[in-house]
Amino acid sequence: MMKIVVAITGASGAIYGIRLLEALRGHKVETHLILSKWGKETIRIETDLAVAAVEAMATKIYEEDDLAAAVSSGSFLYGGMVVAPCSMKTLSGIAHGYAEGLVQRAADVCIKERRKLILCVRESPLSPIHLENMLLLSRLGVDIMPPMPAFYNRPQNLDDIVRHHTGKVLDHLGIKHQSMIRWGKED
Repeated sequence: MMKIVVAITGASGAIYGIRLLEALRGHKVETHLILSKWGKETIRIETDLAVAAVEAMATKIYEEDDLAAAVSSGSFLYGGMVVAPCSMKTLSGIAHGYAEGLVQRAADVCIKERRKLILCVRESPLSPIHLENMLLLSRLGVDIMPPMPAFYNRPQNLDDIVRHHTGKVLDHLGIKHQSMIRWGKED
């Protein structure tokens, strides 16, 4: 069974991490969830879900200060990690190897073990510091995937926009799905 680490940090857009957990569960993927302190707060502010309900979507849950967690070691095998949403603080910590908490440490493991790492960075406007951090990580092979809406699929509501981005993340994880409208027509 495929294992994916999902982290939800304090940037606006907790729904992206929540929808990803739902999609991965639907594909029978074992999920290892890390919620930062501010990720929990963002869930409370932006959604009608209790943090416990989001945690119940995951196979395994880790506290952000648990640096002895399985996902903090390269010897724990998993297919990759997605940080959705990824705050600029988290981005900076990952870019500069500052593994203050489990989110940054698990991301650091992905980089050193050359595993798939996807950061759904959320901020606007982007400062030169943000852009430099994203470029640094992109050059290391990290997928930088800001949740930017597509309109060729004619989204009717917010859920359509979130579902499309979640589908793009699933594509990058190599998970086959039918959850989004793709560009062009199949022959």
